Amino acid sequence: MSPTVENSGAMTDHVEPRAFRMYDLIVAAFCAMLLIANVAATKLIALGPTWSPLGIHVLPLIFDGGAVTFPLTYILGDCLAEVYGFARARRAILAGFAVSIVASLVFLLVDIAPPDPSWGNQAAWHSVLGFVPRIVAASLAGYIVGQLLNAKVLVALKNRARPGSLWFRLIGSTVVGEAADTILFCFIAYALVVDWGTLGNYIVVGYVYKVGLEVVLLPITLRVIPWLKRREGIGTPGVPAR
Repeated sequence: MSPTVENSGAMTDHVEPRAFRMYDLIVAAFCAMLLIANVAATKLIALGPTWSPLGIHVLPLIFDGGAVTFPLTYILGDCLAEVYGFARARRAILAGFAVSIVASLVFLLVDIAPPDPSWGNQAAWHSVLGFVPRIVAASLAGYIVGQLLNAKVLVALKNRARPGSLWFRLIGSTVVGEAADTILFCFIAYALVVDWGTLGNYIVVGYVYKVGLEVVLLPITLRVIPWLKRREGIGTPGVPAR
């Protein structure tokens, strides 16, 4: 650490904060994917014919529109935790938390505001965006628990890692984080809105899909993380990693 002379003449130690070039962009993408998923999740999608052997709802497969972007938040979360550490990953998670709350409050206020009599879309607005606050409450509960578990497990496995075990850390953290996230989200968002058979199908399909997507995209993730570390100068000689 290099000493800095204060105006008073006293000598104090001062360390400039580490500057990362890509961190802010990843956090912005993380928050955007989360916000888009929260709005898209207001629609449930059924895929396939009807099939319920022994009364168990197997088909159609039930998932929500948030499935398009939400799994990407876990991939970005993996990059944040693996490259920047748990503290900075947690900061990104809390930023997403704050953005989602603000969006939910705005939708709620707009929903309860009196519509112009000539505007005939209040019922449509309420049925879709009026449901967003409940989706956001469910998303935040699952998201905070799931993302923090994801980051915590990833960093814990990293501290015990052997060379070449990155793939195991990424999959292991997702298996734990997505389980907590999916169960909490589905129950809070759609319990007593849909029947229990549909809810069970929704939980299983959502969990398998999210984990499966990360497995499919793992080769990309495994290339992005080393690239980010090189861009940020992490792990290079003479540059301390934090």
